[in-house]
Amino acid sequence: MEQIQDLIADLKSIVQKYDNIVFFGGAGVSTESGIPDFRSVDGLYHQQYDYPPETILSYTFYQRNPGEFFRFYRNKMLFPDAKPNGAHLKLAQLESMGKLRAVITQNIDGLHQAAGSKTVLELHGSVLRNYCRECGQFYDMQYIRDAADVPKCQKCGASVKPDVVLYEEGLDQKTLNSAVHFIHQAQVLIIGGTSLAVYPAAGLIDYFQGEKLVVINKAPTPRDTYADLLIQAPIGEVFSQL
Repeated sequence: MEQIQDLIADLKSIVQKYDNIVFFGGAGVSTESGIPDFRSVDGLYHQQYDYPPETILSYTFYQRNPGEFFRFYRNKMLFPDAKPNGAHLKLAQLESMGKLRAVITQNIDGLHQAAGSKTVLELHGSVLRNYCRECGQFYDMQYIRDAADVPKCQKCGASVKPDVVLYEEGLDQKTLNSAVHFIHQAQVLIIGGTSLAVYPAAGLIDYFQGEKLVVINKAPTPRDTYADLLIQAPIGEVFSQL
């Protein structure tokens, strides 16, 4: 097996050669920023609550038990002090260099934009955006954090919902279409920090028809055998060395 430094050197060569690169990432991109991965050993799915996270983060639960939803949401989904790590920063740099065309992320933390990335497709929305369900008034993350119970609109009094895709909700079609376009056109697709377990998002990589498929993830993924380059290491550490 190649040494990690040799693999990183291979990745560096790919990045230097191509200028139509697309990045598809998941929770593992943000774990090095202190945001827990849902499905890792230490992630939310291995902690104990009155209800499983998948239940609490469903649209049905949000509708029926909004108070409990927002208690969980504030405690476990909001990380206002998190900062971009080496992966976020390098991706933003590659975009500014004209190498990277888009970041397609399953994360909802906004760290790619905080690092400076411009073209970011957020498949599952963002905790930074919240809207009144009646009048559409925008509210930031701090408003949700400061609300005593269920956040209400200051204009009309209706409930305010985070702009995140809950279980049972569909993904935004415009975002999906853009993701398909970027992946289909890419010369290089780098998959990083994702188990590729969440659909329909994970299915988007089927549209890739380019030259190099790179997979960077600590744990095995269903696409490892298809990868032209496989690096099983923390993505922040890898990207910091590019």
